[in-house]
Amino acid sequence: MPVGHDAHRWSTFRGQRTLVVAARTVTSTVRALETLPSLLRDDSRVTVVFAYDPTSAFNAGVLDLLRDTGCRVMPWEQLGHTAPDLILSASENIDVPEGDCPVLVLPHGVGFQKLVPDSRSPHDRLSGVVKDSLLETGRAWLAVSHPAQEEQLLAAHPKAAGRTLLVGDPCFDELVGSRPHRETYREAMGVAEHQRLVMVSSTWGPTSLMASHPELLPRLLAQLPCDEYRVGAIVHPNVWSAHGAWQMRTLQAAALDAGLLLMPTVHAWRPALVAADVLIGDHGSVTLYGASAGTPLLLAAFGRDAVPGTAVHRLAAVAPRLDAHKDLRRQVEDVAREHTPQRYAAVAEHAFAESGHALARLRTAVYHLLKLPEPPSPPPSPLALPVPEPPASPVTSWQVSTGVTGDGEEPTVTVCRFPAAVSAYDAALPRSPVSFTHLACTDDERDHRLAESASVLIRRHPASTAVGALRWIEDTLARLPGSLLAASAVRGNCCLVGLRDGRTVEVTATGPAMDPGLPAAVVYACLRAGLRLNDTLVTLRIGDLRDEDVILHLRPARPTG
Repeated sequence: MPVGHDAHRWSTFRGQRTLVVAARTVTSTVRALETLPSLLRDDSRVTVVFAYDPTSAFNAGVLDLLRDTGCRVMPWEQLGHTAPDLILSASENIDVPEGDCPVLVLPHGVGFQKLVPDSRSPHDRLSGVVKDSLLETGRAWLAVSHPAQEEQLLAAHPKAAGRTLLVGDPCFDELVGSRPHRETYREAMGVAEHQRLVMVSSTWGPTSLMASHPELLPRLLAQLPCDEYRVGAIVHPNVWSAHGAWQMRTLQAAALDAGLLLMPTVHAWRPALVAADVLIGDHGSVTLYGASAGTPLLLAAFGRDAVPGTAVHRLAAVAPRLDAHKDLRRQVEDVAREHTPQRYAAVAEHAFAESGHALARLRTAVYHLLKLPEPPSPPPSPLALPVPEPPASPVTSWQVSTGVTGDGEEPTVTVCRFPAAVSAYDAALPRSPVSFTHLACTDDERDHRLAESASVLIRRHPASTAVGALRWIEDTLARLPGSLLAASAVRGNCCLVGLRDGRTVEVTATGPAMDPGLPAAVVYACLRAGLRLNDTLVTLRIGDLRDEDVILHLRPARPTG
């Protein structure tokens, strides 16, 4: 829809009704953008335009989001001259102009679970509830996901009586319906089949997980071996909006260098939640979504701003707590082992009704308010969530522990790697009767101090030929004289490891292709332990998850001259 004075003169599509989406915060705008396409699919009778309300403390990023999505945006001041047939918003804190068109408010989380600062007074208010003045006009309708929310709303705001619509929760329906695509999401995020994905979720404000435990993310990365675990974070858009992406990335620089999967603020958190093996969260809606969908949960924070009697309070009563000062790996392993799929079923039943039918019920409500018959197409159903873009940068350096056990004929080498970027955060390297540690770096490590002090140097991308790999090894060892060995994969599941004394070990391994840092660690351990490097069968043990057979073979020396 063209925007501006006399806009109707320039329109191509002559809709019968105008629906205005009030966009005030990223969180609320995203919820509308995720919901509306399924409701209005292929219906030219409804013209949609977005009105940007700049009055929120969390308005940063809203205009960028709307423009990136291709939405037509009008200034908020023009809304009073537009005569819409329906105003829709997922933000309850909007000042709609006078008129008689209905106002439909969608939840941007799960119910009315949190007390938030009131922008119009020094007090707190119940999140999700529109002003009494709008309720008094009889124009406001509040979509809810469970009858218990209607009861809560009526107790807190009697003027909301008769102004609720029970529709369910489209977001929860999508999460549940997307479970069959879980492996696809994990693969897109770079999570290997044998790895466990730990997602950390934080709401916003002083009682949130991020505020309570600002060092939790790097500490998790320092205590969970990176060959066995991936760590990700879902941070409320209000945190990004209030502090800025630059500040966020600066505060989590070590974690990002260690491979943290920091999910973008828009859309990607949902497939990440489906992909998770363990969720560490607080009293935010994402935590409730994940637990209700069956994911093992550890509560790391729970603020006093959570509203008693709500589903999230019921969750807090039964979910185990994370002790951020104790062994994090053991707590993650314990909750994954002890979890049962139905552990939070009663909590989900108290939070979500009409499961699987939210979009259909919401479409009925929207068209009723627009005073239009519903389209003849079948009622919408939850779609599988889109595949996310890889949200992490590759790790470029590791603190590596190698333990050697068994006899010299068929030794076992256990390799445990932690990103060097978080080595200051309680990295506990395991020990064995014969244990060695070393620093390994890739050839794209940006910190020259790390590269110059690394014992093992690794080529990031495989060489196309053995000759190319050998040339890279020779040049690298000459350029960095402090290193002991250099390793390069060769296309075809083979790795060449060059030693400073001129020998070259060809390493082949069973199982899926592995990055050359693991074969290099095996050669390093055997060299330090004084084991044979020629025609030796070694069992490579990667933590507790898998064993692979590795064969070491000394290549003949290259002719010189």
